Amino acid sequence: MAPHLEEITPRNFETAIGIRVRPGQEHAVEPVERSLAEAYVHPPGVAWPRLILDGTRPVGFLMAFLDIDWYGDGSVRRSGLWRLNIAAGEQGRGYGRFAVASVGAEIRRRGGSELYVTWHPGADGPEEFYLRLGFGKNGETSGGQTVGVLGLGDA
Repeated sequence: MAPHLEEITPRNFETAIGIRVRPGQEHAVEPVERSLAEAYVHPPGVAWPRLILDGTRPVGFLMAFLDIDWYGDGSVRRSGLWRLNIAAGEQGRGYGRFAVASVGAEIRRRGGSELYVTWHPGADGPEEFYLRLGFGKNGETSGGQTVGVLGLGDA
């Protein structure tokens, strides 16, 4: 079966919060519970949380941010990948790549042309993963994290 996304609902909530990354990666990404709490406190439509399934098997969680006020002053609006949690036993199977492509498709569907992401710097972080997918560092940091951007072509 091909991977697909499912909206977080009361039916799959427990499954979503059961997603755990590999030991040693916890410092690089917030747990799903925190992501869902953050989604709840933002205005509707800002957060786009999804369960990643391969068939019926849960393999990860993603949350996009859509059209946020990046600097909080109205000068720049951005969309991108906010969180990516691939389950410990499912890493290295293409689900992260699928997640990034899915967020890119949603941003394009909404008229966007760039996908932003932030990551914790360091040898044990996801920088190489994002660089391999074509993200470029834009010279910014956000909350101590590196900011990367991927052009999506024509929106």
